[in-house]
Amino acid sequence: MLLTGTFPRTIDEKHRLAIPKRLRDAMSLANASDDEEKSAGAIFVAPGTDGSLALYTEEAFSRLAEQLASSPPTGQDVRAFSRLFYAQAERVDLDRQGRIRIPPELVKLAALDKDVVLVGVRDHLELWDKARWEAYLVQQSAQYDQLAERAFGGGK
Repeated sequence: MLLTGTFPRTIDEKHRLAIPKRLRDAMSLANASDDEEKSAGAIFVAPGTDGSLALYTEEAFSRLAEQLASSPPTGQDVRAFSRLFYAQAERVDLDRQGRIRIPPELVKLAALDKDVVLVGVRDHLELWDKARWEAYLVQQSAQYDQLAERAFGGGK
């Protein structure tokens, strides 16, 4: 599963967010039978980085947990991150209209307003407040080439 793209969205007053069909399909969340609906439609919403929220399928969330578990549990940063991350992460279910409900605490954490942006980031989605995403784009786009060099090991 490779998640890409940018999707402008709105969050309603009940904090519901419609996941585009293309993303539901890529995340294998669509077309579940009634028996499979609860597990196939599950998404984990967790604190992300840079003021975003991260949305993971159960499989991607499990891989992330395995990666974190391979770090020494005695490290102070590992303990602190684990507590903050897992304490705030929540499992949400996709409804029949392809929506999830973002928990109010996470809406507040990411300062989400009505207008938001879903961004595909390889194995997960990020949910950003639209204004915060636009500011991030302006700031980071100016250094795209340098970021690419460092990301691929050329600009150590």
